[in-house]
Amino acid sequence: MTSLLPLLRRLVVVWALALAPLTLGYVVTTGTADAQQANAGPDYAKWISTVQRATDAIEAARASTPALEDLRDQLADWRDIFAAAQDTNSNAISTLEAQIKALGPVPEEGGESPDIERQRKELAERLNRLNAPVKSAQLAYSQADGLIKGIDKIIRDRQTDALLQLGPSPLNPKNWPAGLDAITNTVESVRSEVIIAWQNDIQRMETKGNLPTIIVLALLGCILLIRGRFWVELAVRFALPQRATSAHWIITLLMSLGEIFVPFIGLLLISQAAYSSGLVGLRGDLVLIALKPAFVIFLLARWLALRCFPRLETHRPPLALEAEDRRAGRWYGASLGLIIAAFYFIVEIARVTAWSEAAINVVLFPVMVIAGLLLLRLARLLSKHSRNAATNEHTNTYRNRLTRLLANALIALAVLSPALAAVGYFKAASSLMLPSLLSLLVLAALLVIQRVISEVYTLISGDREGAADDLVPVLMSFAIVILSAPVFALIWGARVADLSELWTQFTKGITLGEMTISPTIFLTLAAIFTAGMVLTRLLQGTLKNTLLPKTKLDAGGRNAIVSGVGYIGIFLAALVAVTSAGIDLSSLAIVAGALSVGIGFGLQNIVSNFVSGIILLIERPISQGDWIEVNGQHGTVREISVRSTRIETFDRSDLIIPNADLVSGTVTNYTRGNTVGRVIVPVGVAYGSDTKKVEGILKEIAMANPMVIINPEPAVVFKSFGADSLDFEIRAILRDVNWVMTVRSEMNHEIARRFAEEGIEIPYAQRDIWLRNPEVLAQMAMGGAPKEARDDDKPAPTKAKPRKGKAGPSQRIEDPDGTPDGDGDGDGR
Repeated sequence: MTSLLPLLRRLVVVWALALAPLTLGYVVTTGTADAQQANAGPDYAKWISTVQRATDAIEAARASTPALEDLRDQLADWRDIFAAAQDTNSNAISTLEAQIKALGPVPEEGGESPDIERQRKELAERLNRLNAPVKSAQLAYSQADGLIKGIDKIIRDRQTDALLQLGPSPLNPKNWPAGLDAITNTVESVRSEVIIAWQNDIQRMETKGNLPTIIVLALLGCILLIRGRFWVELAVRFALPQRATSAHWIITLLMSLGEIFVPFIGLLLISQAAYSSGLVGLRGDLVLIALKPAFVIFLLARWLALRCFPRLETHRPPLALEAEDRRAGRWYGASLGLIIAAFYFIVEIARVTAWSEAAINVVLFPVMVIAGLLLLRLARLLSKHSRNAATNEHTNTYRNRLTRLLANALIALAVLSPALAAVGYFKAASSLMLPSLLSLLVLAALLVIQRVISEVYTLISGDREGAADDLVPVLMSFAIVILSAPVFALIWGARVADLSELWTQFTKGITLGEMTISPTIFLTLAAIFTAGMVLTRLLQGTLKNTLLPKTKLDAGGRNAIVSGVGYIGIFLAALVAVTSAGIDLSSLAIVAGALSVGIGFGLQNIVSNFVSGIILLIERPISQGDWIEVNGQHGTVREISVRSTRIETFDRSDLIIPNADLVSGTVTNYTRGNTVGRVIVPVGVAYGSDTKKVEGILKEIAMANPMVIINPEPAVVFKSFGADSLDFEIRAILRDVNWVMTVRSEMNHEIARRFAEEGIEIPYAQRDIWLRNPEVLAQMAMGGAPKEARDDDKPAPTKAKPRKGKAGPSQRIEDPDGTPDGDGDGDGR
């Protein structure tokens, strides 16, 4: 590996030197405006110097991490310059390429005219001159990107080595004096500065002169520091009524921010009192500077704990916990905030006062152990919340599973971090414990932000019960969680440079063949397509509500036009959006061709339904509002979409039918063009009735119905001699076929009434029963059984024979010879 470093260094230098002649040649050979534009490009001489320094730093790998970070920032700036330089002469290059393309390909067998050949050569030379700075910028960009990756690798390797480094164990008694000495020396140094300043006569007189101001500031600061939070809580309780609305909740949330600001103002007053005394020295100033951020961390953690574990709130609390558990949660949250503040304060003091590694480990170890115990208690509360939420919701939701997973992770961290610290891997333990505590703070802040979003949406919509589950607040909360990802990354050790690199790659986009898809292109595509969709919907609304109702088109035709305009608008919006975004679809032609085979097989039914929907809208065999019959199902067409048609049956249920079935199958349209239709009412009368009289009565009934059209007149058909009746049919044309069931019912009522008045009998089925062995029944009725029946225990066979005749309720029992049996006992008498 060592032997390769000089070779790498020489290759980089040669590469950098190779770029300079290319650029210089470009500057010399172009005396046009193109050359002047190139002169304003990157300073490659300075770039070569930067490359040399970066190469040396990467090869030696001995520079400090801050120095490498600074060098990386310089390289990133150069990379941005080269990225911008790649667009140099883009318009001129596009114009030349279009001109060369217009000349067509060079003939293979020659024969091209001298003028065309001369023009082609001039255009090619101009294109090469314009492409020269672009190629140089591309090469330099690649070089800068490679150097940046090399520096990132060195820094990441150093971070990994630091995490795996075994340091002094805090449990080793030999290291305890170092920690005690560090604390004692820091306190003594601050005390010494105060004593030295007080012993100065001038400073002492100045302090005595400022004593009233110092006392007032210190007293006021102590009051705000000690009692300020309670005053704010008291004001919040008065402002929050029993039945709180969303507006009340938001107001009290804003008021509760005073729990952070008021105590912090008290600390600032105390700090100002200390500075006014003139007794604060260099070490004391460092202590006060480190104390302010630490105190803010504690106040913020305590405020978040009060929001996540509220005292009085009963409507939709953030966590499903009892009052006792919420009180414990407030205490645990505030204690964790104090632990984080202690971490920050101790680390800052150790940095500015140059504590040894053993001293830092010894002092921070008790803090880490206490943090682990608090994490265990907090994990228990989260587990209880998960169980209570699952019980209340009667299901184990995804959110509950995440909460349970978080609780288990906290338990593991609470045990693992102190164990690693005790062994001596203190940096690894701190890299687990402190990010975990900070992540809890961020999660609590996200919980509060989500609640704010929900309450604001509730205030706008007015729906207090269901607003939290609506789509808008859920999407906004999801967006907030996504935006918090960089914060979590920074907490867990990611560098700002790493996030910048990810953002650079994200904005650069991905390349598919010769096409690059970047967020800018995607946003342009989405914006133009959305604008096209909005214009299409506006045009559809204007046609549907303003223009088309004034025409003579029926409802189905108007619906077909509106739907067609919608499909055309969507297609044009997509086409304009793709063109405006600069996406070259020709580069995807091969991929599209390969996918078309699979799509053709996999989506053939969908494509068939889509084409069928277009056919239905153009040919209009059925329209919205038509009464149709498909596959034995009757109903009214309610909607014709691009894939299927929705039919509302007469029992008010929706029937979704694929459009292909309507185009390729048999469809009966009862109201196509008009609502005139025919009704057929079958009627059966008993044999022996006067058929002419029946025909006249039925015709009178048909003519009397108001829904029956007189021209053509209704007809009565003597259809057939049925098995049990003489069969007639009334056939009449109705003004509106939608009333066919009502007309049929009215006619049946009238038929029953008129037949009863005229004495015409409506028959029903009659059957005669014949007995083959009537003597068997006679003997069984007398209490005995024939020998045959006792031997084989078989019942006497019977035979049923239908008989035509006048219907009646009685049945006749006849002997085997056909003579009537008068008394029905089967003996023929």
